[in-house]
Amino acid sequence: MQRLFPYDIIAPHLTAQREIQMKKMKGKLLMTAAEIDLVLARISAEIVEKLGPRNEFAIIGIRRRGVPLGERLCKKIEAILKRPIPFGILDITLYRDDLTAISNRPMLRETLIDFDINNLSLVLVDDVLYTGRTIRAALDGIVDLGRPRRVQLAVLIDRGSRELPIQADYVGKQVQVAEDETVEVRLTEEDQEERVLLLKKPPPSQSVEENY
Repeated sequence: MQRLFPYDIIAPHLTAQREIQMKKMKGKLLMTAAEIDLVLARISAEIVEKLGPRNEFAIIGIRRRGVPLGERLCKKIEAILKRPIPFGILDITLYRDDLTAISNRPMLRETLIDFDINNLSLVLVDDVLYTGRTIRAALDGIVDLGRPRRVQLAVLIDRGSRELPIQADYVGKQVQVAEDETVEVRLTEEDQEERVLLLKKPPPSQSVEENY
């Protein structure tokens, strides 16, 4: 049975503080808007090639930035196949293994998957693959909704340092990241700007999300 979570996501004050700090920091530019678009075009073609043009599959964006990335991938795949591709949105908040560390009253967003995922191939989409815990939580959420034929993963950035045995099937860019660095993905739909930066980490008082 589909879960619906009708509110916003985790500890907004922490997220806002982190984003203000990031905006004040200068870092190395990893990808421009044009490069992001080229990478998504390549991943779209790879998805069609691997899953096959005649197979039924769906794209699932993981909140937050996995959603606009998933929407863009979906549009590019539809342009290739000339047919609609189901698109869904997955909120993983209640499946996180650090839920109590985030907030005593975590705020939730809605999961919107209005199609049957049983026996359907799914491509989960996220912005950065790091420890693997976000994807583990996403898989738990998917299993609660049904039994897909297969589940694949597409990410814009793979920064390594995995804590769980999870790998992406489609990767935009692999980046070597030191312990005192972080990758910041900024997308027009969420941030009113478009780029990927490598930054020094802010002081360790802010977001638990950084370790996820």
